[in-house]
Amino acid sequence: MKEKQWLLIPALLDAHFPLMKYAFYTRDYQPVILNNRRGITQEGLRYVHNDMCYPIILNAGQMIAALKSGRFDPAKTKLLMPSVGDACRGSNYSEVLRKAVRKAGFPETRVLTMNLMHIDPEHQLGITPVMVWRAFYALFYGDLLMLLVQQVRPYETEKGAAERCRDRWFEQIGAELRERRNLHIHVLLRRFREITADFAAIPRSGKKKQRIGLVGELYTKYCSLGNWDMVRYLEQSGCESFTNGLSWYVLYYIDSHLSKAVPAEAAGYRAVGAALCAIQRRMIAALRDAGFFSLPPLPELKANAADVIGFEAAIGDGWLIGAETAGYLRQGGGKVLAIQPFGCMPNHVSGRGQYAALQRKCGGQVVSIDVDASGSPVNAYNRARMLIDGAPAVPEP
Repeated sequence: MKEKQWLLIPALLDAHFPLMKYAFYTRDYQPVILNNRRGITQEGLRYVHNDMCYPIILNAGQMIAALKSGRFDPAKTKLLMPSVGDACRGSNYSEVLRKAVRKAGFPETRVLTMNLMHIDPEHQLGITPVMVWRAFYALFYGDLLMLLVQQVRPYETEKGAAERCRDRWFEQIGAELRERRNLHIHVLLRRFREITADFAAIPRSGKKKQRIGLVGELYTKYCSLGNWDMVRYLEQSGCESFTNGLSWYVLYYIDSHLSKAVPAEAAGYRAVGAALCAIQRRMIAALRDAGFFSLPPLPELKANAADVIGFEAAIGDGWLIGAETAGYLRQGGGKVLAIQPFGCMPNHVSGRGQYAALQRKCGGQVVSIDVDASGSPVNAYNRARMLIDGAPAVPEP
C-alpha cells in the first residue's frame, strides 16, 4: 500500500479546523493542524521579510518550526497553504512560503494550495467530491458550535461547561466525518436543533453583558494566534464577544468572486451559493428560536447595508467587512472591534476607510487594531479597553 504523507496545515480557523481537518483525511494524507506557538514569530522573521503581512510570518514560522522539530520527515511531508487563489494569502503567499522553506533547508518539502482560480496548477491539492462533502458539514457544524460557545461561555455558572459540550460534539461529529457516516442533509438540519438545545440547557447567569462584534481579515478574525487571543481577553474583561460564521465569508466569496467566472462555472457556483444560503437560514432559525443571536443570512446582511456601503471592493474580505460592521452596529449591540494585519490594504480601504462614516450613519462605536510582528498584545488590549469603556455614538439624523 502507498505510504501516507503528513499534510501540515497552519492555524487559521480555530473553531472549524477540528472538524475541517477530516476533509483532508485521505489514503494519501494524514492531516495535522499545527498548534505550536512558542517562538514562531521570530522563526518566521528569519525567512520572511518583516514588511510582509503578519499572517504569512506566523504561517511560515509554524510550518518551519514543525519541520525543524524532527516530528515529521521532510521528504514525506507536504505543507498546505489554505488559499483559494485570490489576493494576498490566496495567491502570492504560497510562493513566499516556498522560498522560506527552501531557505530553511527543506527543499524536498512541497507547498500545496487549493485554489479555485486555476492558477499554480502544478502545486494544487487534488480536490475530490468526498473532500468537498466533508468540508460542507464541517463548515456549518463549525459555525454553529462557534456561535454557541461564544454566547454561552461568558454566562456559564459552571466553568468549562460550554467547552465540554463543544468537545463532545467535536468528538461525535469528527468520528462521523472520518468514517463518512450520517453525512445527510436531514441529519445536519436535525442536528442544528439538537446542538442548540444542548447548549441552551447549560445553566447560565441572568446578568447580560455588553456584546462586542469582531470583524476584519480572515486570519485575524478566526485565529487566536493571529489576534492575540482577543476573544479570551474580551471575556475576561466582562464582555461577550461575537465572531460571525465562516459560511457568510464563503457566500460572500461566491457572490463577489466566483459568480464572475465563465458562464458555465458561474451558473454552477450560483446554484451552490443558493443551496448554502438555504442551509444557513435553517441554522440561523435554530439559533434564534432558542434565544441566541445571529446576524441575518448573507443576502439580507448585504441588502441591509446597501444604504451605507458599496459593493465594488471584493479583494480579500472586501465589502463583507463593512456589511458585518453595519450589521453589528444596527443589530448586535453597537460595538465593533476591527482587527487587521498592519498595512493590509483591503482592510484599510474596505474596513478602516469606512468606519467613521459607518459610525455616523449607524451609530455605535468602532475601534480598529493592527496586529504586526513588531506590535504588542498590550497595546491591542489597551485599544480594546477603549471600546469596552466607551459610549456608543448616536447616528446622525
